[in-house]
This record gives sequence, C-alpha cells and structure tokens, in this order.
Amino acid sequence: MAQRPQKKLFTRRKSCRFCGEKELTINYKDVKTLRSFVSERGKIIPRRIVGTCATHQRQLCEAIKQARQIAFLPYSGSTQG
Repeated sequence: MAQRPQKKLFTRRKSCRFCGEKELTINYKDVKTLRSFVSERGKIIPRRIVGTCATHQRQLCEAIKQARQIAFLPYSGSTQG
C-alpha cells in the first residue's frame, strides 16, 4: 500500500494577551476580562488552550479564585431550567 503524502500543518503560535498589551492588567475586580478565561461550566481554561504564559496564568487563576470567593464570579456555570 502506498502512503499518502504528509500535509504540513500550520498552527499559529499563541501569544500571551497580557505580555502583548502592557496596559492590560489582571485584577479580580475586572470580571469582564476574567470571564473570557472561564468556560461556560465555570472551569478555568488551561493555558495550552488560551495561550497565556505561565506567570500570567498563575496570576489569572488567583484572580479568578478571589473573584469567586467574593461572589463576582460563580463557582459553577449557569443553571438550566
């Protein structure tokens, strides 16, 4: 059997949003920014999917947890019904 030729797959390198935009900061009070890093079910999206660097991902997790503690963000996603 002849093998098919391999296609070269191009994937764009994900860059950290916070490293690129210096004026953008991670703050637990900024719920609008934090919501983009939380899934519909309320889980924190991992850095390999979002593309943040390790330093900012750690800060992001702490900010999300603080926002949940103060009830700015829910622990779980929206309930259906």
